[in-house]
Amino acid sequence: MNQSILSPFGDAETRVVAAIEAFKQGNGVLVLDDEDRENEGDLIFPAETINAEQMTMLIRYGSGIVCLCLTEQLCQALDLPPMVQDNTSVNKTAFTVTIEAAKGVATGVSAKDRVTTIKAAVADGAKPNDLSRPRTYFPITSCRRGSIKSSWTH
Repeated sequence: MNQSILSPFGDAETRVVAAIEAFKQGNGVLVLDDEDRENEGDLIFPAETINAEQMTMLIRYGSGIVCLCLTEQLCQALDLPPMVQDNTSVNKTAFTVTIEAAKGVATGVSAKDRVTTIKAAVADGAKPNDLSRPRTYFPITSCRRGSIKSSWTH
């Protein structure tokens, strides 16, 4: 059988439109990576609307490591340099230094604390001193190549 497991969800355009609608409603989506790269699935929620319940689900049913994808401009504005100068990882995942909200968190690892960190990083007017570093949260700098397949960094 040559049918894709994605077939019940429509063609690629239908799936992208559905994902955008899910994001607009504050819901998450599952994005499958290219089988020639990491060949994995990523659970993705919009940073602006993620809540503690959704974060708990990511922690419980994912690997426990939750990343935050930020634009190159936002990483620069927040003074988030690459985690290492010479990225020797196979997939060249563009991790920055790790972060945590400078205020409003306890240990930094609870779902509530992780959401607080995300909100601090993506808040309008966020500044470098709104974040402590290094800490417990893993930002990734997004690439700027035009399509999901070519711009995927994680």
